[in-house]
Amino acid sequence: LSYVAGLGWFLALAFQPLAPRTYMSENAMGSTMVEEQFLFGERALSYAREFAGHKKKAGGMPVAWLEKTMWNLGLEVHRQPFSRTLPFPDETRERYMVKGTNVYGILRAPRAASTESLVLSVPCSEGPHNNQAVGLMLALASYFRGQIYWAKDIIFLVNEHDLLGMEAWLEAYHDVNVTEVRSSGTLGRAGAIQAAISLELSSDVVTSFDVAVEGLNGQLPNLDLLNLFHAFCQKNGLLCTIQGKLQRSDWDSLPAYAHSLQTLLLMVLAQASGRPRGDHGLFLRYRIEAVTLRGINSFRQYKYDMTTVGKTLEGMFRKLNNLLERLHQSYFFYLLPSLSRFVSIGVYMPAFGFLILVLVLKISFWAAGGGARVRGAGRSGPFPSPSPAPSPSLRTLPPSSPPSPPPPPQESRPGLLALVPPLLICHAAGLALYFLPVLGQRVATQHFPVSESEAVVLTVIAIYVAGMALPHNTHRVLAGGGSDRGWMTLKLLALLYLAVQLGCLALLNFSLGFLLAATMVPAAAAVQPAGPKALLSALLVLSTPAVTLLLGIFLQRELVEAPASAAEGWQLFLAAVAEGLLQHHLYGSLLFPFLALCAYPCWLLLWNVLFWK
Repeated sequence: LSYVAGLGWFLALAFQPLAPRTYMSENAMGSTMVEEQFLFGERALSYAREFAGHKKKAGGMPVAWLEKTMWNLGLEVHRQPFSRTLPFPDETRERYMVKGTNVYGILRAPRAASTESLVLSVPCSEGPHNNQAVGLMLALASYFRGQIYWAKDIIFLVNEHDLLGMEAWLEAYHDVNVTEVRSSGTLGRAGAIQAAISLELSSDVVTSFDVAVEGLNGQLPNLDLLNLFHAFCQKNGLLCTIQGKLQRSDWDSLPAYAHSLQTLLLMVLAQASGRPRGDHGLFLRYRIEAVTLRGINSFRQYKYDMTTVGKTLEGMFRKLNNLLERLHQSYFFYLLPSLSRFVSIGVYMPAFGFLILVLVLKISFWAAGGGARVRGAGRSGPFPSPSPAPSPSLRTLPPSSPPSPPPPPQESRPGLLALVPPLLICHAAGLALYFLPVLGQRVATQHFPVSESEAVVLTVIAIYVAGMALPHNTHRVLAGGGSDRGWMTLKLLALLYLAVQLGCLALLNFSLGFLLAATMVPAAAAVQPAGPKALLSALLVLSTPAVTLLLGIFLQRELVEAPASAAEGWQLFLAAVAEGLLQHHLYGSLLFPFLALCAYPCWLLLWNVLFWK
């Protein structure tokens, strides 16, 4: 009942009573009464065409042209060369040794010291992508340069190689090195960055804007920044979407509920992946509120030109310019069934609490002696109670009385030593899963006809599957190791381990914690050596984190109305495994180490319980 209540609570989050309307909490941004005067739409398109020509001529980002153009606009211009060698080749983007250059210009605030700043960033993508975004950024820089009301520095950044360039710039700007990227550092700095907007635009007109909020490890920006974007889109008549879904007005209908639930599920899957959905995702690590805005040019009837888009960005930057302190008054933990409604942490956490309650009840059951009743013995708990003292009548029997029958054989007491072999084997398998794929890629390519990237992914899968075939019965060599009390003690430990893991994870990344709880809790509660072993084995295999990832891929494709076949889903699964390793080594994503070092060993402990005998 608790498990069903948790799933039901989660499905109810898309209903209107549980998802109130968004509102602006920051007083400095509480109104959109700003008169936007940006009229440089044609200039933005001219810059975009000129940038595209120089990019095609240079075969990459035209660094010299960008520096010259920004200098002519009156900005303080700097460049930052960087390089990074990947742990294994990225076959999706066809790169291994990456070298690039970031170019940025600083507009110094004329009315304040350089103590605070804002960032407008544009990734320089390959081919014709994002040329219009660079053009609009330069046109905005030209317009902002002529205004006198700026109280914060504004940084106009063009980063190369998407997230790699952004990570190199952020590390150099904050004078840290957490991902081993090599760069020349930043020669020019502005004030402490308060907020950032990453812009992606690849057409002269747009029909809507899609906003991406999910950052590295599931971090989210302050909800007020999202509310600010939504408010100015409404003011200028721009259509805005989230997860590619346009919100509906008929909240009371069943189709509207299904639409909101789809949007909510897409956000949960995106946040659970731990992968940043744009360049903004790396800003959140440095306590900088940021979002990514993507211009969409679809077949909708209404089109919006660069002037309208520029006015929207101008209004946002002017409101951010009014901030007296960092954004902090609104929510940092939330889910979004649409852009105009939100679910706060106090509303969605009970859904996870009901799932964890299953483990808590099971732990209480086993600790209070339920395991003894399961195996049909009259013991008081997983640990044996002391033998009762002999009856006084037996001690006073005369010597001639017949001898009493021998006492029943007592089950040997399993010590904690019986739990050491399964714990060591399970965590050794997790360590092998974490370290061996990258360290052993050269050996694998020498003995098998595969590339480095394929060797890494196949090694991960091989170690993952081999963990189930390890000698999990080594506890039998110890006295009492194969007893019923041994597996009951191990299950109690595994349930505690899983509950603590999921509880801590849900505080950092609710979506990932909820998905793992929804899949692992039923199997963890039901597993035991007795009973239908084939059914329990199938249930436990379906609850493994790898199967959860595979099912999440199929669910995501269904939600975006692009269903994948079995072969396509398998290829997407392999690509997701490789991407997870790269995200960890390049940007510090915690998803892969958590699954390898925590979730997988815990699942192997449950596998030990199933095959204890």
